[in-house]
Amino acid sequence: MLGYIRSFLPWIAFAVLATNGEARYGAAAALLLSALLLGMDRRRGRAWDALVLEIGSVVFFGVLTLAALTITPAPFGEYGPAVAVGWLALTAWTTLAIRRPFTLGIARESVPAAVHGTPMFYRVNAIITAVWAVAFTCNAAGLALLIAFAPHATVAIIAVKVCGFAIPAVFTVRYTTLVRARNRAAQPAA
Repeated sequence: MLGYIRSFLPWIAFAVLATNGEARYGAAAALLLSALLLGMDRRRGRAWDALVLEIGSVVFFGVLTLAALTITPAPFGEYGPAVAVGWLALTAWTTLAIRRPFTLGIARESVPAAVHGTPMFYRVNAIITAVWAVAFTCNAAGLALLIAFAPHATVAIIAVKVCGFAIPAVFTVRYTTLVRARNRAAQPAA
């Protein structure tokens, strides 16, 4: 669970700092944070396939920072947070489409190697990634609608941002706990 939260720190920083159509500071802070986290993870020996979100973060925030510093008014205007979450949705859906759910590499770090190649391992990660993809998509759409029709509904915007990450995170923890319990129950007693 902490791995997911850590992966989303740049996105959370951007969501907090890129308010009122001002993406410059949020994008720059998120780029620095995502590059720092990616570098730390690689130094710790984490595999590239466990860092899909981190790599996507560096790419997205690198491009956004460059655009935000060179284009006036800032790109995406008030829609920056919705576009950012849309990028996460695109990333998640793409990893599913190419049959490499972004959660596979992360999950490999916490389960025995004997499980990595099993159809069940892939299926569990495809389900988890799909839940994240749906959550990101709903989050981006919800933010875009709120920004368009109720831009001063700060509480609603914050609620959508928080729920867009909290709901799939809670699902991930509960679902993996359930799958592990079922697998233990299915194992013959030694």
